[in-house]
Amino acid sequence: MSAGEPGPEELGAEELSAVDAARIAVAALLLEGVRYVVVAPGSRSAPMAYALAEAEAAGRVELLVRIDERDAGFTALGLALATGAPAAVLTTSGTAVGNLLPAVMEANHAAVPLVVVSADRPVELRGTGANQTTVQLDLFGEHVRFAADVPAGSDPQRAVETALSAATGAFEDTPPGPVQLNLAFRDPLVPAPGDGLPAESGRRVYRTPRGPLALDFPPAAPGLPERRTVVLAGHDAGPVAEAFARAHGLPLLAEPSSNARFGPNAVGPYRIVLDAFGPESAQPIERVVLFGRPTLSRPVSALLARADVPSALYQPVPVAWYEPGRRTELPLNNLADLAEFAGRGSAAWLDAWLLAGAAAQHAVDQVLAGPDPLTDGAAGGAPATGPAVGALVWKHTRGQLVLGSSNGIRDVDLAGAPAAEPAAVVFANRGLSGIDGTLATATGIALGGRQETTVLLGDVTFLHDAGGLLLGAGEEEPDLRIVVLNDAGGAIFGLLEHGAVEATGRYGTAVERLFGTPHSVDIAALAAAYGVVHRSVSTTAELDAALSVPVAGRSIIEVRTDRRGLRDLHGRIRAAVGTAVAGVLAAE
Repeated sequence: MSAGEPGPEELGAEELSAVDAARIAVAALLLEGVRYVVVAPGSRSAPMAYALAEAEAAGRVELLVRIDERDAGFTALGLALATGAPAAVLTTSGTAVGNLLPAVMEANHAAVPLVVVSADRPVELRGTGANQTTVQLDLFGEHVRFAADVPAGSDPQRAVETALSAATGAFEDTPPGPVQLNLAFRDPLVPAPGDGLPAESGRRVYRTPRGPLALDFPPAAPGLPERRTVVLAGHDAGPVAEAFARAHGLPLLAEPSSNARFGPNAVGPYRIVLDAFGPESAQPIERVVLFGRPTLSRPVSALLARADVPSALYQPVPVAWYEPGRRTELPLNNLADLAEFAGRGSAAWLDAWLLAGAAAQHAVDQVLAGPDPLTDGAAGGAPATGPAVGALVWKHTRGQLVLGSSNGIRDVDLAGAPAAEPAAVVFANRGLSGIDGTLATATGIALGGRQETTVLLGDVTFLHDAGGLLLGAGEEEPDLRIVVLNDAGGAIFGLLEHGAVEATGRYGTAVERLFGTPHSVDIAALAAAYGVVHRSVSTTAELDAALSVPVAGRSIIEVRTDRRGLRDLHGRIRAAVGTAVAGVLAAE
């Protein structure tokens, strides 16, 4: 949706100065719930910057400054994720606006209320070759819920109000998501000679208390039929998935970022256990109930694609991650209908899954605790492989946890043992599962949540957003622990089909060069350049000790490991789990 506001000549009103128009825009943004604005420097956006500075001095908003617009966008995204409220990012004109596209795309598919405020040249300069002038309205296309072009001198209030309604999901059948306010400003771009900052009223700290949640539902009605149903909790499913599985006596297969991976029915290494309940097994899966968006594993995708296994998707509100009619699950918008579809699990069905899950978890733990065939063991504990790092980070994290895309979140999904109660609120950019902007997102989440935060990411993801370590001068340093699994390249491709191609040798070093992207970057030196504390570990014992230290300020734990044996490690895990699960199920 896009709109252009009528100009002052159409309204017959006196033209507003750039700063006065900016003050109206800022007041409207704050009235509609914006409490954080990330500012990227620029001249054309100066009227908004001055108006925001006045609002900050009055204690009405918190400003963060980022010199890189891409990081500014992802920082605002993180703030919106942590607070649940709309967060804004301000840029000048030209390429600055285009640098926001990755964050806008993620916000679109993840339904995050990200407000883009892009400054622009007045209409008389457009199409003339004027410096830093391009077509900015609708730059983000279908990735925004609403876009408005406000001419220079016009009152922006109506556009701001409409944009914030769209961003927060106030329109029927439209999920929340990003919006663009393209505000044109005409010289002069600075305040009047007599203007100045108001008297400081003290910075107001905006908090939205948010902790890990658990829900409690009454037991399923005894009249429901017994069915061999499983509950899948994908990204952003929420604790309702855990409560539903527990109330209905059904096994819970929950991704880490579902915020449902806990409780008595949760099965840890579920993606390897699924084969034991396949169509040829003694207890095949009959139905699937899906909460949230499944993003991590091919076994889950294969299960949902089976025509012989009916599946239902709990969808109480519109979602942004799929188009209606494009998925095979039956969408249900209330728990009563979902209960009728799922039925209730028999004691034998749930016990089989819990026995298999416990055996699988023990097998995974045993393999990870054993020696590395490449090194014949390591002094000071087992080698810190990706799955071992994921398990330890999952075990230790409190407050907030951010999981980078690629292997990091999958390592936790494989090896992170579900706890009895949720220990942390988990975030991940799974809208489009990109690796860009992860450090900036985590920083925004840490600042918005006002509590200790851990982010787990790979070295390539870290290097992709090293600029996210830069904070604005004088800004608060978040309590953010950055765990970097450094295996000198992109390990995930070795676990996909590309690893098999590389093993044949038919393409020489092409797979390693083009997919593995090896590097020799000194992460300790990067940390020192940004003034961040750094510590290097290489074993599980060292990592366990490092993670036991309380989170205070920013720090980097660099976990050095070798990806050459990762494909073999996953093969050994699968074999060990298969043997263990077959043994316990045969003994039933």
